[in-house]
Amino acid sequence: MGELRADWRLRLRREDAHGPVCGAGVLVDQCTALTCAHVVRRPDAVMWLEFAENGGLEPVSARVMPGGWLPEGADGEDVAVLRLDSPRPRARRAPLETGIRGGMEVYATGYAAGFDDGMSLWGRIGGASGERVQLDAVTRSEVVRAGFSGAGVCTRPEEGRPARVVGLVVSWRGDLGASLPEDNRLSFSYLIPVGRIAELSPVIAELTGPGAWDHGFEERLERWFDDPDEDPVKITVVEPGSGKERSLRQLAHRARIVHRGGASRPELIDHALEQVTFPPGEYLAYWDWLRGAKGMPARAADRAPQRPVTVLVDGLDQEPQPGPLIEILGRLRVFGFRLLLVFRHEGGPGWAASRDLLLRPALLRHADTLLDRLQRAEFSRAIRRDIVDSASLGSVTETADRHRATRRLLDDVRDPQQQLNRLRTLIRTVRADLSRCGDR
Repeated sequence: MGELRADWRLRLRREDAHGPVCGAGVLVDQCTALTCAHVVRRPDAVMWLEFAENGGLEPVSARVMPGGWLPEGADGEDVAVLRLDSPRPRARRAPLETGIRGGMEVYATGYAAGFDDGMSLWGRIGGASGERVQLDAVTRSEVVRAGFSGAGVCTRPEEGRPARVVGLVVSWRGDLGASLPEDNRLSFSYLIPVGRIAELSPVIAELTGPGAWDHGFEERLERWFDDPDEDPVKITVVEPGSGKERSLRQLAHRARIVHRGGASRPELIDHALEQVTFPPGEYLAYWDWLRGAKGMPARAADRAPQRPVTVLVDGLDQEPQPGPLIEILGRLRVFGFRLLLVFRHEGGPGWAASRDLLLRPALLRHADTLLDRLQRAEFSRAIRRDIVDSASLGSVTETADRHRATRRLLDDVRDPQQQLNRLRTLIRTVRADLSRCGDR
């Protein structure tokens, strides 16, 4: 049924971090949120946004961004676009959907009186009501009420596909004008579709366009951060202004160290040494080695952190002199640091050197490490199955032995790109064999 909790669901307080709950909101990227204008009340208000379903995320103040005040009226639909005073990149944004159709089953979570931790109500998309859309509840008690304004209206989550936000709750209406939906004969909820909000707000239009995000890149990058068996050095091209760049910004916080192309190399060294435990009084020895002034300290590789440190170099080809930076990154590989190297243009400055001095050596060593694991895994499996004897000692690791023969042939491949392609194929095959051996 999908995720039960969502970082993007926001609980709003007005003016004060400890003020009363006044409504709901939706986080649409690490710096931007949506709610209703009538929740904010005035365009110069300060709102406090709480991540009600993720206590690990700090609340943050927010204000209406320029052009983000869209109150109910001829030119607006009761929407406020908020800019967070400090970004929350660790929070997963809402997946916005501009398509909406009648009969679609949806739900919304709001913070009505007595339900500060949230309550969810279900319904179906009804007909259009001007620029708003009617939301039909099963019973009048499931019509939205005060505390739901600004809540994201979501599709039913499905296995493998998360809920998508198709609109914001803006109001409810009862035929008798009673204060509670159930005290009227007829009551309906109303939402404003995300598509309509995009028509009113260029910011939301940009975030919902067909190229706004690169979801495939996000999935691959998440997998790279999560799985230490992924390639220890990854090179990718992220063009300026692309959806891929927006996705990278959303995930950059996953790296322990972020270095922008052209930034201070000494600062990169300082950040790197914060992750390393070295003997007392030897800081300068390591610092000088990393900057290339002295030789490598004895047993430097033994100082590698227990868990690999990830380094994101954002815009390596924007480095005025990529050579010295690439040399520093090569020394960081001695500590087992994982490198994500982002170029703005394929073939830019430092491209060939990064491939030949960082990527290829790292993948060759990675293949050797995986082959060692596969050999141990095969041998352990044979022991568990009680098939190891004097006649079978040479055959129980035949899969690893066969891959080692392939690996040795790679040393004779002179074309760098061809070697990389074959090396990646070998690594994928070995990883699949490790999975079958239960070593994952």
